[in-house]
Amino acid sequence: MTPPLVLLLLGLALVVVPWALYPAAVFALARLRGAPPPPAPAGEAPTVTCVLATRDDAQVVRERVADFLAQDYPAGRLDVVVAVDHTAAAALIPALAFADPRVTVVAGDAPGGKCPALNAAVRAARGELLVFSDARQRFAPDVARKLADALRADPRLGITSGRLLLPADRESSLFRLYSRYELNLRDAEARLHSAVGVSGSVYAMWRSLWADLPADLILDDVYVPMRLALAGRRVGFVPDAFAHETRRVAAAQEFRRKVRTLTGNYQLCAYLPGLLLPWRNPLWLEFVCHKLLRLLLPLAFLLVAAGAALEVGRRLPPAALAWAAAALLAGAAWLALGPDPVSRRLRGIALQLGSMQAAAAVAMYHGVRGRWDVWKA
Repeated sequence: MTPPLVLLLLGLALVVVPWALYPAAVFALARLRGAPPPPAPAGEAPTVTCVLATRDDAQVVRERVADFLAQDYPAGRLDVVVAVDHTAAAALIPALAFADPRVTVVAGDAPGGKCPALNAAVRAARGELLVFSDARQRFAPDVARKLADALRADPRLGITSGRLLLPADRESSLFRLYSRYELNLRDAEARLHSAVGVSGSVYAMWRSLWADLPADLILDDVYVPMRLALAGRRVGFVPDAFAHETRRVAAAQEFRRKVRTLTGNYQLCAYLPGLLLPWRNPLWLEFVCHKLLRLLLPLAFLLVAAGAALEVGRRLPPAALAWAAAALLAGAAWLALGPDPVSRRLRGIALQLGSMQAAAAVAMYHGVRGRWDVWKA
């Protein structure tokens, strides 16, 4: 086997394993062996605290709190804690004087950021169960009950997530299709044993299992469930516990968000090194295939391109190479400049794919450097 062919096959393996073989195996096994969730046990529902860490303006916070309080949950057993980012607390807290005694507003811990705010919020929480979300989502009325029922039904379950639904105007977006695929894969993983992460927009856990988060943590919604997985807890998914996204996210915002989340996976390996050890991490195979190998996708494409070019160049005569190069250039020109609907559609898909790979490459650069201050990057 020639070195170019080795490069080509290695690159193809780095694409096929995380994006085809692993999900196909998980979906098939979940269909064959996945157990349905057990029914919730009888008895009194646990007390719930809905947690919001925010620096959004007062009106946005008030609307989110009202949505929390509208949950169809036993009266007197649900309250809300709002933790205002430390850097915005002095200006925002005076504008958040809630008359409802079920709402508590606290200042986030220094130096500021989401995770220090979450730490302050959990200290102020009174509920046995914590339900987390962000300011711009809205819950279906039964979310708290469904998440609580799932946790009560399985004592091995430490944390569980719901399903975030994106706005309808992103129906044709590649990012939306990717999000739908991710949620379906998370559901299948959870039916087999555990999902690899939760959605930060809608998840719940027992307060007794909380531990303060590092101040500069990027992905609380992966760090927290993976820490619990290392401790022997399962990570669940409730597919009909719906949260609705209200924001319309521009492509540039989506790119920055993707850079942050992918960089957060590198940080996760630095902060929880046990995840890399198969004898420590019960979700090691899932973590490697679902998270780590995907980080190498830009490298995989480079290996495929280099291996294919070198192998083709070794086999074809110069005249055939010239014709192949001309055909590639013509195809690229049509894709970039073509006015017809087909080229415009393919151009949009290519730009979104390119954006995703560029985000992965930037995240790889941050990860190699150990640069975690990417919230404004």
